[in-house]
Amino acid sequence: MTQMIARYSFANYATFKTAFDDDAEDRGNSGLSLLQLWRENDRTAWALFAVSDAPAARDYLQGAAGVFNSQAGVTDTDFHLVETV
Repeated sequence: MTQMIARYSFANYATFKTAFDDDAEDRGNSGLSLLQLWRENDRTAWALFAVSDAPAARDYLQGAAGVFNSQAGVTDTDFHLVETV
C-alpha cells in the first residue's frame, strides 16, 4: 500500500484548514485520500494520505497543489511517498 506523508507550514491555521477542506475533491481526483490530519502548532500541520494512483498524485503535487498552497497561505511543504512493507 502506498501512502503519502505531508508536512505543511503556513501563516494562519484557519486559512490553511479552510483551503485544505475545500481542496479535498481535487486531491481525491488525483488519487489522494486523507487518512489523518494532525496540527502540530499554529504554523505546522501533518497529513497522511492513502495513494491510489501515484503518477496522478505526483502530477497534483507538481501542478494543482501550487494553487492550493497559494490559497492556503502555505509557506513550505515536504512530501514523502512511502510503501508499507
